[in-house]
Amino acid sequence: MKNVTRALKIQIIVLGGFLLLCWILETVDSFVLQQWLNNFGIVPRSKDGLWGILWMPFLHGGFPHLIANTVPFALFGWLIFTRGWKQFLGVTMIASVVGGLGVWLFGAPNSVHIGASLLIYGYLGFLMAAGFFERKPLSIIISLVVGYFFWRALAGVLPGQVGISWEGHLFGFLGGVTAAKVLATREPEKRK
Repeated sequence: MKNVTRALKIQIIVLGGFLLLCWILETVDSFVLQQWLNNFGIVPRSKDGLWGILWMPFLHGGFPHLIANTVPFALFGWLIFTRGWKQFLGVTMIASVVGGLGVWLFGAPNSVHIGASLLIYGYLGFLMAAGFFERKPLSIIISLVVGYFFWRALAGVLPGQVGISWEGHLFGFLGGVTAAKVLATREPEKRK
């Protein structure tokens, strides 16, 4: 029971801390800095824009954007965190780097990409693909359940709405699938 309580505390601290930081930054950016911080997102093919890979998930284009990202980040992040903090850290790093580099290389010119949706789609990609790569019953069930309830979100990886970083969604998702492949832990096959 102590281990479960400790794990839950860590999950709340990490996920809650990330979201709290996002909310504090958005509050300061909206009311004091007039959205100036958003300039630190990913700027495709700009040397300085590479730093945006670190800052993109923390920056949002207003409170509606942040509100839309809060619940999915907490839900998907928690589902991955239940697999352990190392798994969560690995998925977060791989999705951030693969997704961020994808946006930096292929994003629309003269644009700035911000928002935690790159990580959200990375987590979604991981959760949907982990069952395929791991072939474990629980992983397969989670992949199927997440896929069933959230398959409509995949429309977000296609160009559509102006001002929405579909590139962040697409490359975040691909980063999550990459993380599922890299971090897959298959059971050894039993020989008869």
